[in-house]
Amino acid sequence: MLDYIVVGFGLSGLSFVEQLDLAGKSYKVYENYSQKSSRVAGGLYNPVILKRFTLAWQGDKHMEEAVPFYKHIETKLQQSFVSQLPVLRRFNAVEEQNAWFEASDKPFLNEFLSSELIRNTNSALEIPYQFGKVKHTGRINIEVMLSSYIQYLKTNNNFENSSFEHDKVILKEDHVEYDGIKAKNIVFAEGFGVKNNPFFNYLPLYGNKGEYIVIKSKALKLQDAVKSSIFIIPLGEDVYKVGATYNNKDKSPEITSVAREELQKKLERFMCVEYEVIDQVAGIRPTVRDRKPLIGTHPKYQNMHILNGLGSRGILIGPTVAKELYASIEKRIPLDQEIDIKRFEALR
Repeated sequence: MLDYIVVGFGLSGLSFVEQLDLAGKSYKVYENYSQKSSRVAGGLYNPVILKRFTLAWQGDKHMEEAVPFYKHIETKLQQSFVSQLPVLRRFNAVEEQNAWFEASDKPFLNEFLSSELIRNTNSALEIPYQFGKVKHTGRINIEVMLSSYIQYLKTNNNFENSSFEHDKVILKEDHVEYDGIKAKNIVFAEGFGVKNNPFFNYLPLYGNKGEYIVIKSKALKLQDAVKSSIFIIPLGEDVYKVGATYNNKDKSPEITSVAREELQKKLERFMCVEYEVIDQVAGIRPTVRDRKPLIGTHPKYQNMHILNGLGSRGILIGPTVAKELYASIEKRIPLDQEIDIKRFEALR
């Protein structure tokens, strides 16, 4: 009998599987690559909401956990996918500069917001009011990390590339059975795919579609990530990821011309050199109405658990909540009420 079956392998699935690995637990992962939000994400880790100059929910706590977590995986897999990358916030008016200064004076923000403004020296960008710099930021190459970890799982015979059929789950008093495999626990980390999960589809996960374009521009010569109404994220070799859109109406996985046009229009408001769109990607972020994760144990089946709802900040949130879910299952340590799915029990 295995200790765990894990369904889904995006950022949440990886974060939980690493907890199992650290604890020496046995497991099998099922992944069908249908959910792409982790793989297409920009990959920035940044604890500040740059629209309002406020700290994201528990942003400092999650940063403290996440960065060492990913660097550990880098060492474990002998791969390189973590890099420091400054984030520069483009100001649109003097009032925004003043708001930045006020925010940078606050005790919980001065660790991350530099009080020194940066003058633009890049003629490819129109930056009339300078930049504010966010400190301690970086980028995870999520696609490389997930692919490398999956190869590690395959090497250890812990990975199954197949769609999970929920109606084949057999629930026993002290374990679950699926496709001839017995496990003490099953954890669903399916992202937006949880809408097709009959055990947890009562949870209010709405989804938010995000699209990015990938551009190539020899003239841009940008070394840092720039945030205006959109992000420009350098990927190397004159290639940049630009995005993202937010659409809570369209839940289709396909890219759209509407999103591409929106992103190009926003980009061309402050970028004044030629570029070529070389790719476009889309994914459905698993978002929740109260903007907190969905973590916990099924109210009826004590061997069945969920790790979901990480939204657009899965890079930062994933390692912390995966650790907390594991402690909840193995050590019976109660989850924080803010993230526990018990808060939605009335919806069942």
